Amino acid sequence: MSGPITSSSTQARMDAEKATQRNPHPDFKKVEASREPWDKSAAWSLSQTADPGWKIGGGANDDGACLKIPHVEIDPYEKGRPAIFNYKLLISGIIPRPIGFISTRSKDGTSTNLAPFSYFNMISHDPPLFAMGYTGGFDNAKDSLRNLKESGECTINIISEHFVEAANASSINAPYGESEWALTGLTPAPCTTVKASRVKEAIFSVEGKLESTREFESKGTPGKKTSVLAIIEGTRFWVREDAINEDRNIIDPAVSRPCSLGKRNSNANLGPQTYSKTWWYHIC
Repeated sequence: MSGPITSSSTQARMDAEKATQRNPHPDFKKVEASREPWDKSAAWSLSQTADPGWKIGGGANDDGACLKIPHVEIDPYEKGRPAIFNYKLLISGIIPRPIGFISTRSKDGTSTNLAPFSYFNMISHDPPLFAMGYTGGFDNAKDSLRNLKESGECTINIISEHFVEAANASSINAPYGESEWALTGLTPAPCTTVKASRVKEAIFSVEGKLESTREFESKGTPGKKTSVLAIIEGTRFWVREDAINEDRNIIDPAVSRPCSLGKRNSNANLGPQTYSKTWWYHIC
């Protein structure tokens, strides 16, 4: 079967993804099969710190061992250093990172998008604010950013281990207009303050309105727009009733079992789970 027709912006993103070489395993399923099976019996647990007897002014808890190893200084704008090197350095160094599973829809409602974001976090509780980072500028906007800019709305869903494979499938580089909902098999649920659907399987979801955006350009290639920061204000929270306490202010992680990005190509909650990015032309 012939592949789908792709737009120039979609093709550019596909080419960029190929150059990134995010997945180092050409045969991921073979690599995955060599690993230990997922341990469903693993439970949420709390432990002491490495040195529970630590006292103020005590410094590191390794008896100075870390001070004996020198550091390497890296200039992110060093001549000849590709920007992708900074990407790989940062995603391997800033871990774990929460994953924002973002649902959007176009202003006219004809297109929906569902995608995971590791450039995501909460930045305020009063008002509830969340930050999301998009690679590429508005001139090469991903479907999620395009919908968010048009509609000014989204939902933020937190991924739990019971649907991590489905969530990962949504990272496919589908052409605009192709909904990831069908690819994941997940269930859209209605919201109160936004038209975008939340993920019913998610134990915690947030309805959000776009507060602001800011576009950035490359320092290495002046004039090239390389990223967009979006600030989202939470307007409603949804929590599965078995995960919330009586005061409705604490979510039990033993129930939610959230996933985070633990290292390159890894989802980690109580243990790492490596995944593989799926390409659109592989399923067409």
